[in-house]
Amino acid sequence: MKYIYRLLLIFFFAGTVLPVFASDDEHAEHDSHNTHQKEKFEPGSFIMDHIADSYDWHIFTVGDFHATVPLPVIVHSQNSGFHIFMSSNFHHGHSAYKGFSIAKEGKYKGKVVEMVKGHEVRPFDISMTKNVVAMLVSMFILLWVFISVAKAYTTRQGKAPKGMQSLVEPIIIFVRDEVAKPAIGEKKYEKYMPYLLTIFFFIWLNNLMGMVPFLPGGANVTGNITITMVLALFTFVITTINGNKAYWKDIFNTPGVPWWLKFPIPLMPLVEVMGVFTKPFVLMVRLFANITAGHMIVLAFVSLIFIFGQMSPGLGYGTSVVSVLFIVFMDMLELLVALIQAYVFTLLSALYFGMATEEHH
Repeated sequence: MKYIYRLLLIFFFAGTVLPVFASDDEHAEHDSHNTHQKEKFEPGSFIMDHIADSYDWHIFTVGDFHATVPLPVIVHSQNSGFHIFMSSNFHHGHSAYKGFSIAKEGKYKGKVVEMVKGHEVRPFDISMTKNVVAMLVSMFILLWVFISVAKAYTTRQGKAPKGMQSLVEPIIIFVRDEVAKPAIGEKKYEKYMPYLLTIFFFIWLNNLMGMVPFLPGGANVTGNITITMVLALFTFVITTINGNKAYWKDIFNTPGVPWWLKFPIPLMPLVEVMGVFTKPFVLMVRLFANITAGHMIVLAFVSLIFIFGQMSPGLGYGTSVVSVLFIVFMDMLELLVALIQAYVFTLLSALYFGMATEEHH
């Protein structure tokens, strides 16, 4: 295991430098006239293209060669039904295939579109994008880890934890004793432990994988607001379903509040009902914003190298030293943020469950 840890450490530090020398394929393509003139570097597009989802997985760039892993595109056309093909048929977004293409601008920029009556229309799209594949990879990793740990408990019953078991067990105990029990209560916490452990490890693992610049890492899973929205919706549904009579009574008839704030205008009930929906909204935005901001800051330091490099090559090399140092610092900080955000999301979910199931005193 110690050799694996050393390799991961080497890859981590390599990952802080690789983005400086490799850019996304969309930024390295030649223009339609096949000229070799340098295009002006646009940091905004550079950053947004790197944190956005994509239909292929960029690995590295050497000169004009762009190594990418094409992913399956699965779309349903309004005219011709379902189509399944590889994203390599788009040639990095520069050509169409079977009437489909990658939108280069507008509200559908970066998405698969088709032309219907002269207008770009979004087909029903269930493609295996970069984020989808990254989630599947993280799912298989989590299954492997927890199935291995579960087997260890059966084969090594009564013995001290060893290997993966000794790594995961303290984290599980921490979530149980420091998150679930205090927030939900000694009597009811076990019911919610599978969900709390799932979201904790899912968010933490994907946060860490998003920091790794090579396959299967580099996907901005938890920085995608649709994914954080689904996670927040799970918490919302579980909270709503398990809310007891005292929970709903306190929402519609808040105790300790003057009657004139409840009748004839139900001001406090409206505020409490809004709170039911704003809680999962806060979960969604907090995770999305923190992870996205971390990636954007790192990419902003990378952009400084190219911005100053356009002014003067020497200035670019000088800036690269400072930028890489800040990138390493930010990556170290992001390692902490990756854990904190998983903890905060799990803790707030547990608090919501505790509030919904608390008995009236």
